[in-house]
Amino acid sequence: MKKIISLIFAITVISFCRAQEADDQQAVTNAAAREKIKAARIGFITQQLGLTPEQAEKFWPLYNEMMQKRVEMRNEYKAAEKNVNPNNPDPKQQQALVDLGLKLKQDQINLEKEYSDKLKNVITAQQLLNLHRAEKDFRATIIQLLNNRRLQQQRTENFRERNMRLRQRKNN
Repeated sequence: MKKIISLIFAITVISFCRAQEADDQQAVTNAAAREKIKAARIGFITQQLGLTPEQAEKFWPLYNEMMQKRVEMRNEYKAAEKNVNPNNPDPKQQQALVDLGLKLKQDQINLEKEYSDKLKNVITAQQLLNLHRAEKDFRATIIQLLNNRRLQQQRTENFRERNMRLRQRKNN
């Protein structure tokens, strides 16, 4: 009996370790993908704005700082949104979430103003205008690439399924 329990325990531990390794591998893959996207963003925006090396050296720390603050604002809203129970709506919580959303939008506008002033000391006004378009174009490009990849994966899966069905018919 002890051997059976030990065997079951060992199998459970091994399964858990393998699942953890798969999760770790997924996290590494996601981190690598984020780094690739970050590098692509840097190259794309640098090219679209026509940044000189001197401008880029001063621009990217400011831009990254601004982006980090934007992410923190989004995360703050998402965290508050998770606290609202959709199955049991509380009008006070919902109003607080609406108020927080409006406050964060105002904070984003203030952040945009603050960093526009800082960035104008590094890049021209035309480059600052082009920055907004470059960000939008980059987002659209990434979304398009992801959609294309998803479609390609779907086509590959459909092709595999069709081949399996043909093989099954052939074997029957």
